[in-house]
Amino acid sequence: MSDLKLEVAALTVFFLLAAAGCATLPDTDALLARHTAQTVRFENARGSISAHKSAAILAQLKRKSGDIDILEKQIALEQEIVGSPLVLGNKVTLLQDGAATYPAMFAAIRQAHDHINMESYIFEDDEIGQQFADLLLEQQARGVQVNLIYDSFGTVNTPKAFFERLKQGGVEVLQFNPINPLAAKTPWLINNRDHRKLLIVDGHTAFIGGINISSVYSSGSAARRSAKAPRDALAWRDTDLQIEGPVVAELQKLFMQTWEKQRGAPLAAKTYFPALAVQGQDIVRAIGSTPDDPYSLIYLILISAVGNAEKQVYLTNAYFVPDPQLLNALTDAAARGVDVKLILPSHSDSEVVFQAGRAHYSTLLRAGVRIFERQGALLHSKTAYIDGVWSTVGSTNLDWRSFLDNDEINAVIIGREFAGQMQAMFAQDLAASEEIDPERWERRPLAFRFKEWMARVWGRLL
Repeated sequence: MSDLKLEVAALTVFFLLAAAGCATLPDTDALLARHTAQTVRFENARGSISAHKSAAILAQLKRKSGDIDILEKQIALEQEIVGSPLVLGNKVTLLQDGAATYPAMFAAIRQAHDHINMESYIFEDDEIGQQFADLLLEQQARGVQVNLIYDSFGTVNTPKAFFERLKQGGVEVLQFNPINPLAAKTPWLINNRDHRKLLIVDGHTAFIGGINISSVYSSGSAARRSAKAPRDALAWRDTDLQIEGPVVAELQKLFMQTWEKQRGAPLAAKTYFPALAVQGQDIVRAIGSTPDDPYSLIYLILISAVGNAEKQVYLTNAYFVPDPQLLNALTDAAARGVDVKLILPSHSDSEVVFQAGRAHYSTLLRAGVRIFERQGALLHSKTAYIDGVWSTVGSTNLDWRSFLDNDEINAVIIGREFAGQMQAMFAQDLAASEEIDPERWERRPLAFRFKEWMARVWGRLL
């Protein structure tokens, strides 16, 4: 099951709700102009470091990266807008697909000795879901406190007995924004969904990305599959991160904020914020967005990163329904000579979302943006790689719902070493993709254009 399958099935309901009072995206130009550059500052395991040492770290980064301006501009802007620190001393491991991610998660859970905090949009009662449930219950029985947040809408097809079993085993279970207004502990906001995928073990190891808890991720997307295989049989292509080090405390804060916002029961006394030592060389910022914010922090950061790009903007995303400002940022980047490439799905679990994204292809292609559609797998990744030094992986789709209505979470990683891994991953997906030829695209059948037009009408709700 996908992130959008259930939302699309309920489009009429969302339209009526949205018509009562539609939120709008911010004027990004005005916001970015308002924020003046400030001195770049970093934190490490012991807290803030001096301005002198911060300047030395930035200088070293720029030497390694060819003095690319995006570093200082983007880091300073993020620092002012987001507020969360850019943290040194982390180890970030790139995980492709459920075949790599689930074993890493299981290994971390088995090693837990204090607590496990987990947050997921979809948690299915299938083979993978049962494996997670069994392991969480096993750890809870050993005295490890397990706290779980699941989204009410994303798990609408998961039997209540599944979560009741976890509760009976001692797991603290919290339903995010119940669909039933009588069960809500906070003001009923059906459009606000918890789209985050977050697992934190003992406060020192975290997993974030696009992977839900579902057996659709069980097969690796690299496996060769018959072109005649039904779409549902195709593997899902997704990306997660395993993060160890001081920045995990920032991710833990985001989990705690959601638990408090949803008025969960008081958490058992555990060491949720242990002393964290240096684990590696990766520089990471944790960014969480919620509709409670004046505007989507992740959206604004992405727009600014594309705007500051000088060489490359490589985006891979499952659900592409851009607003006019994101379209302008991409086309403007291409116009100033930036190599802009998008890897998007060749098919989707949501036909209306797929066609709504394709409705923007002509505008992008005319501007020089190159578009590739991933073959042989159902693309579900949400990643960005810019100028060989700035990368992000998380739960955020490039659509209005992620930017306006969902709780989302991303990590931004600064540095050429990790960006090299992102570039290699992008190249692998590119090799498995087909490029959209601008001339052939303009000759597509009228029936295709009609589908795109119809889907575009619903764009704000997708």
